Amino acid sequence: MPRKIAAGNWKMNGVQSTLAELRTLEDKHGDADIAILICPPFTLISACEDTPFDIGGQDCHPEDAGAHTGDISAEMLADAGASYVLVGHSERRTDHGETDALVATKAQAAYDAGLIAVICIGETLDEREGGNTLDVIDAQLEGSVPATADALNTVIAYEPVWAIGTGKVPTTQQIAEVHSHIRTRLSDRFADGAAFSLLYGGSVKGSNAADIFAVPHVNGALVGGASLTAQDFSPIIAALEEA
Repeated sequence: MPRKIAAGNWKMNGVQSTLAELRTLEDKHGDADIAILICPPFTLISACEDTPFDIGGQDCHPEDAGAHTGDISAEMLADAGASYVLVGHSERRTDHGETDALVATKAQAAYDAGLIAVICIGETLDEREGGNTLDVIDAQLEGSVPATADALNTVIAYEPVWAIGTGKVPTTQQIAEVHSHIRTRLSDRFADGAAFSLLYGGSVKGSNAADIFAVPHVNGALVGGASLTAQDFSPIIAALEEA
């Protein structure tokens, strides 16, 4: 069965004092029977090691080491205490021009370092309105997910670009269509495709989390801004625990 995962992507937010939010979250969900993943900025990964939560990086370089100023390798993330890494987030694809092929090499680097890759995919508003959503998803799954992926080393996060940080949320029918499609494609390609955890991301909050988690093949969420405080993230975690 796919594992339930409540993942928080802090993006470029957080300093040492922000870690107090994790202490509050630990008081409420320290013994949760689902996976709680926190992806803080690189500077805070080591400081999160003494929490009961899984810790992830927000990106990694495809190479193990080298003259890549400002980058960080998957091995470095693992050494700092991470067990996951996000790759292919739409903000990386848009702001840094990352291609599906590059995302796949980053995912492979994660596997080689013993990390679980959370591979992000999703369509833009123009692609959605043009009726091309499933074609985009197919291309990103084919190009971004390595042949060496399996349900143990890979999580797929569907984040429609037009819903990230906008307050706009797809209907549950739209989410269901895409997640069912992803499940079918993974099952067609991988022997354990039915066991991959599939996360939804894009303006998830406490008020809509239960409805989203009731959608078939939604095994959790990748949460942005609402994961920055225990007050906002806790209701989402609770909704997943109850789903």
